[in-house]
Amino acid sequence: MTEMLEIEAVDTYAQTVRGSVTRPRDPEYDEVRALYNAMIDKRPALIARCRDVADVIATVNFARNSGLDIAIRGGSHNGGGLGSVDDGVVIDLAPMNYIRVDPDAGTATAGGGALLGDLDHATQAFGAVVPAGILSTTGVGGLTLGGGTGHLTRGHGLTIDSLVSADLVLADGSFVQASEDNNEDLFWAIRGGGGNFGVVTSFTYRLTPMSNIVGGPMFWPVERTPEILDWYRGFIGGQPESLGAFFNFHSIPPAPPFPEELHLQKVCGVVWCCTDVAQADELLAPARALDPILDGVMEMPLPALNSAFDPVYPAGDQWYWRADFVKEVPDEAVQLHAEWGSKMPTWKSGMHLYPIDGAQQRVGKNDTAWSFRDAKFAQVIIGVDPDPGLKDVIRDWCVGYFDALHPYSLGGAPLNMMMEEGQERIQATYRDNYARLAEIKAKYDPDNVFHVNQNIKPAG
Repeated sequence: MTEMLEIEAVDTYAQTVRGSVTRPRDPEYDEVRALYNAMIDKRPALIARCRDVADVIATVNFARNSGLDIAIRGGSHNGGGLGSVDDGVVIDLAPMNYIRVDPDAGTATAGGGALLGDLDHATQAFGAVVPAGILSTTGVGGLTLGGGTGHLTRGHGLTIDSLVSADLVLADGSFVQASEDNNEDLFWAIRGGGGNFGVVTSFTYRLTPMSNIVGGPMFWPVERTPEILDWYRGFIGGQPESLGAFFNFHSIPPAPPFPEELHLQKVCGVVWCCTDVAQADELLAPARALDPILDGVMEMPLPALNSAFDPVYPAGDQWYWRADFVKEVPDEAVQLHAEWGSKMPTWKSGMHLYPIDGAQQRVGKNDTAWSFRDAKFAQVIIGVDPDPGLKDVIRDWCVGYFDALHPYSLGGAPLNMMMEEGQERIQATYRDNYARLAEIKAKYDPDNVFHVNQNIKPAG
């Protein structure tokens, strides 16, 4: 009888929403529940693919009243798989992937399920961008709520630094807007506080005018890491903020347009993004003087750079992440990077050292929930491979690399690049902003309805 009542309750709820409601018995269940990171295998009780705000409100109310955990899924890139939950309800915002550009106001509004590629496509037509990310398959929502680093961070700040307002459905099912003028405390919290405070159904950003950039990778043999990383750490901080450039370890993808003789060769490299097209050749001359074995830098629209590596990282690979904020890269760290970079276990594994000095540092560390305004780099280690049999190998390399370099970090991590690493790690990521975040959490979600995330526990 209890099971029948539950079925009847789900049926009644499902009739109130316009999006689809998928259950374990449905033939499409495995396809719909699949996450970008195939290392995570969760089995929700329901997956609600919401088409509009009304669907989100109905689903939050149904899940809360039914005592079911709620996970919020945007683009599904979340490393720890926190966009899903066993035996709970997934609010999948993928159908809400609209973008509306207002050229007169100089803003773009993105639905909670939009991807970076959607945002890039829409804004490019107006000669503008929103500073965000490096892969076009990334969900705009998770990227923004975690702060948002990318190719343009040095010159234009974090994604949250372009955020004008956001619409949210709160834990009690109410709908609010957060901005500098409305629910200011909530607006402060969502700029780096993750999905702790509600389901964000739309984001409005201030546009940055931009046409083409000069960008792409330069690679050197991995054996030259000590030389190239030593040069890079001394070079990038002294350059104009129009020059973005992240150091990385990778293996050359085994496919065109990469030369066949370089396929699968382990390399260190720099991926460049220069927004000053006229000055690019001059700025890049010192790097070219170091004789890279591959120089793929050219003039292109920013969306082309943001989508360049999408084919290398499709949905369905095994992923393991570790990350840290970094202020300096001392000699000892250079040597450790060289050691661990040479031991990449699979060709898709690697490390990115994103420069986040410049514009984002001109915002105060307590002005938004993102507290690491003093960091110069965001260091991200990724173990990736399509083979489930290698999941332990990529995880062990990733953790070993992280453990070796962590003593040279500032202690916290970019929220979007964390696995489930414990409460102490979460608090270290927010530093002295955590207490205020906990107070705001207690105001907007006192029962911690939204806890399937890098969780901020309500104060009290």
